[in-house]
Parts: sequence; structure tokens; C-alpha cells
Amino acid sequence: MRTKPAMPNRFRRLRTPLLVAAAAVSLSACIGLGGKTPPFLLTLDAAATPSAGAARTAADASTLTILIPTAPQKLRTTRIPVQQDNSSVTYVKDAQWVEAPNRLFQRLVSETVSASTSRVVLDEGQYLTAPGEQLAGQLMEFGVDARTGEAVVVYQAMLVAAGGKTVSQRRFEAREAIGGEVEAKLVGEALTRAANKVASEVTGWLGS
Repeated sequence: MRTKPAMPNRFRRLRTPLLVAAAAVSLSACIGLGGKTPPFLLTLDAAATPSAGAARTAADASTLTILIPTAPQKLRTTRIPVQQDNSSVTYVKDAQWVEAPNRLFQRLVSETVSASTSRVVLDEGQYLTAPGEQLAGQLMEFGVDARTGEAVVVYQAMLVAAGGKTVSQRRFEAREAIGGEVEAKLVGEALTRAANKVASEVTGWLGS
């Protein structure tokens, strides 16, 4: 068995502070040292929610599975984008969602459809082999248009029939005035109103 050559003293002296520095960098990356924690986290509240205790039954092909929409890079964060012009984006100060906006929007649409129709609505993690109809799409805008002072939600929906025999598409858009400065609480409220409008229109498009 070969023995490893002894490390020179000067290298041993250098190694310890380097390891400490590396550990400090890793720790700060994990817990966000130096970053400002927002005073509160935002979420979306559905205007319509399913009644507690209501039971529904459907054959496999009659269910509706609502998938988490895809999103562009600017929405793949818990922060709220502000479109300053055609080429520049900033983010609302101290505003942060509790989770990614496309996941919040998917849950909002699911609750709205369940509350307003007789459909059996499934999450993409719930179906097994026969998801029935599937509602997919892209959340194209979910933020602030600084040029108009409005919260904007744009959803490109795609409804795939059971078995994938037909595909229907429709674009939904809603705008709500922020009604003041672009700050976290007002923006969150305006985006909630706009998102509920879109969810209601999507529900009407899907039918009962």
C-alpha cells in the first residue's frame, strides 16, 4: 500500500482559510445572506371555491385534468415582473409569491372550474392512465405594464380532447388598474382580480 506524501506546512496553512471561505459562500447561497426578506408573501385567492363535502363521479374519459402552464423566463421566479418598455423588465420591490405564479394560476383555474361546473377536475399529479380532457397552455404575461399602470394576465389555453383526437386553442387576457403606486400589496390585489377574470372566462369556454 502506497502512502500519500505529506502536505507541506505552507499548503496546510493555506487550505484551512480557503475551506472556511468556501463554506461561507455555500451557506450564504442557501439562506440568502445579504438579501432583504419581503414583509409578506403574496398568493392568489379564487373568487369562487368548491363547496365543502360535494361529491362528484365521472368516468375516466369525462374528467378534466388541468396542467401547470408553461411560462417564459421572466415568470420562472416568485418575483413580479414590470414591463417598462418593449425591451426592458424590472421587478416590483418587496413583492414575492409564495410559489411560482404558473402553479398558483393552475390552482386558481382548477378551483374556479370545480366551483362553477359539475366537472371532476384533476391535478396533473392525480390522474393515472386516463386523464380525460386536458387543459394545457402558456402563462404568457403575469405582471405589471408600467406604461398603462395595469396588472396584466395573458393565458394561451389549449384544450386536448380525451384520446387526443381534437385540440382547441384560445387566448385570454385581462387587465386591472393598480390604482396607485407600483407596490407589492396593490399589485398583488390587481393581479388577483385579473387572474380571476381569466379563470372565469376559461371556465365559460370549457362549459359545464
